[in-house]
Amino acid sequence: MFLNTLTPKFYVALTGTSSLISGLILIFEWWYFRKYGTSFIEQVSVSHLRPLLGGVDSSSPSSSNTSNGDADSNRQSVSECKVWRNPLNLFRGAEYNRYTWVTGREPLTYYDMNLSAQDHQTFFTCDSDHLRPADAIMQKAWRERNPQARISAAHEALELEDCATAYILLAEEEATTIMEAERLFKQALKAGEGCYRRSQQLQHHGTQYEAQHRRDTNVLVYIKRRLAMCSRKLGRTREAVKMMRDLCVFQLMKEFPLLSMFNIHENLLESLLELQNYADVQAVLAKYDDISLPKSATICYTAALLKARAVSDKFSPEAASRRGLSTAEMNAVEAIHRAVEFNPHVPKYLLEMKSLILPPEHILKRGDSEAIAYAFFHLQHWKRVEGALNLLHCTWEGTFRMIPYPLEKGHLFYPYPICTETADRELLPTVFHEVSVYPKKELPFFILFTAGLCSFTAMLALLTHQFPELMGVFAKAFLSTLFAPLNFIMEKVESILPSSLWHQLTRI
Repeated sequence: MFLNTLTPKFYVALTGTSSLISGLILIFEWWYFRKYGTSFIEQVSVSHLRPLLGGVDSSSPSSSNTSNGDADSNRQSVSECKVWRNPLNLFRGAEYNRYTWVTGREPLTYYDMNLSAQDHQTFFTCDSDHLRPADAIMQKAWRERNPQARISAAHEALELEDCATAYILLAEEEATTIMEAERLFKQALKAGEGCYRRSQQLQHHGTQYEAQHRRDTNVLVYIKRRLAMCSRKLGRTREAVKMMRDLCVFQLMKEFPLLSMFNIHENLLESLLELQNYADVQAVLAKYDDISLPKSATICYTAALLKARAVSDKFSPEAASRRGLSTAEMNAVEAIHRAVEFNPHVPKYLLEMKSLILPPEHILKRGDSEAIAYAFFHLQHWKRVEGALNLLHCTWEGTFRMIPYPLEKGHLFYPYPICTETADRELLPTVFHEVSVYPKKELPFFILFTAGLCSFTAMLALLTHQFPELMGVFAKAFLSTLFAPLNFIMEKVESILPSSLWHQLTRI
């Protein structure tokens, strides 16, 4: 009786409301997926509903009983998700700010600049700064969020004495050209060398003097590295190479852990490639491309470039498919596969399938941020080697056939870290750059489900509005067919059970 009394208007309202609700869910799910890279419904199901339904809680004591191999892989994944300072980071005043003046866009994210502020406090301050008035001012300056306040504090420190860290801040943030930055870094070098010599004589007089000497060493290395980068940008590449070689020797002589964070050998590799001094590039790679050292896109892709250089000028995919790959070609292809497995985002930038942006001040190894930083400086070196990009284009996608499940198992490296996408979204300006994701994520099930539900109910609403009588007949027939098995079961139960018992059950 209820079904027979329903009018077509009810069906129109029902299907229209269902279509509206599923459409709103679809829009929200799509927005959430684009912003956070995951489905909201799936996340809520896993985080909140699964524990209520008896799922395993990751914080339970039983989950702590893992094997040593799992613990090792977890430690490796944490280390690979660590954010590193970009060895080739640009100058904030002379390069990043100029981009902002021209385009009106901010190339650096707040998260990236906040990491730089933390680095500066680690590199350029120590517990004894209160003993020197200029250093005390600079200790506050590095904590300032406002750029103008930092610059004003640096000028105030210079009024008291020649302060190396004040010159560094002005060279990084106030200088509008590389030549002006170089001039300020030379003044910083003069002041920094004096502080370094004085603290070197007193470093064994106590922990306070030792910390001060460590800080002065960091300042001196930073200044020399930035001066070498100024020379490289101004075209004095041989001078830059000499300065970087001296810094590498100095870094090996000193046993301060912070010096290894500068990764000066990556600056040296880029400068040697600019000089086309491939023998020296190979010598540097032999020293740093070691299994015990952390890898980088610069090391892996430079090694692939050198091996590709030996065969790329004569490489032809048609000829290779007919006769097979030679030993040298096989070595080049394996080097490319190794590099792509380490960072699969780089080839699209080198092949110009994706547009480049200014590299951030910090990078995530194996992430999109590292790929941008590498391609920004090394694309010209790949173009200079004849046929290298053609060989890369023909072979790079073959890497993914060797590692069909990169998040669970790797081939030459550890499985690809899951955390890269989240960190890259913090490091890169997602307003005008689409973060590269690997492996390529398919749309979550709930987005496809709500899209289908929205489309189906909208079609039903439209048909019911256009053909109300016909759709009413179809709806009644569908519901009758749907409830037919239930009616059949009820009839069988009535025939089997005594009428008195059935009467009592229906009353209950």
